Amino acid sequence: MHPAALPVDVLMREVELRTTRGSGPGGQHRNKTDTMVRLAHRPTGIHAQAGERRSQDLNRVEAIRRLRINLALQHRVELPSAAGDPASDAATAPVSYQPSALWRSRLRSSRIIVSATHDDFPALLAEALDLLAKLEDDVPAAARMLGVSTSQFVRFLDREPAALAELNDRRNARGKPPLR
Repeated sequence: MHPAALPVDVLMREVELRTTRGSGPGGQHRNKTDTMVRLAHRPTGIHAQAGERRSQDLNRVEAIRRLRINLALQHRVELPSAAGDPASDAATAPVSYQPSALWRSRLRSSRIIVSATHDDFPALLAEALDLLAKLEDDVPAAARMLGVSTSQFVRFLDREPAALAELNDRRNARGKPPLR
C-alpha cells in the first residue's frame, strides 16, 4: 500500500513530528508558543510542514495533508499485476491492472469525482502516478485502465499542479508536447 493511502493514525506511526515556534506575523501567541508543525516520514525521508495558523492542532492537520500529497508526488510503489498474468512485469508485455476499490468508488460515468482537499485525494493521486510510472507516462493507456477519459484524467492530475508539471517535464524530456 502506498504511504499516502494509509489511514492517518497508521501513517503517523511512521512519522517524526516536531513542533517549533512560528516566525513572521501572528502576534504574541504565535511567537511564544510552538505552533509550527514539521513532519518527516521516516521510511522515505519526505517532509512537510505547516505554521500559518495560530493553532498547533490546525497546523498539524494541514501538515499531515501536505505530507500525504508530498508522498503521492515523490514516492512510487510497484503496482500489483493481475492474478495469473506472469508476463505483466516483462518490459514488452502489456500491463494489466485493476483499479483499487477506492478509485472505483469515486468513478461516475468515466469521471473521477473527488475534491483536491478531500482526505481520499492523496491516495487517488498516488495510484494514478504509480500507474503512469509503470506505463512510462502513457496517459491514454493509464486513463483507460483507470476507467476515465483522457481529458478527465488530465483534469484530475491538474488538481495538484505539481503532478501535472512533473508529468509535463517528463513528456518534454521525451520530446512529447505538454498536456493542457
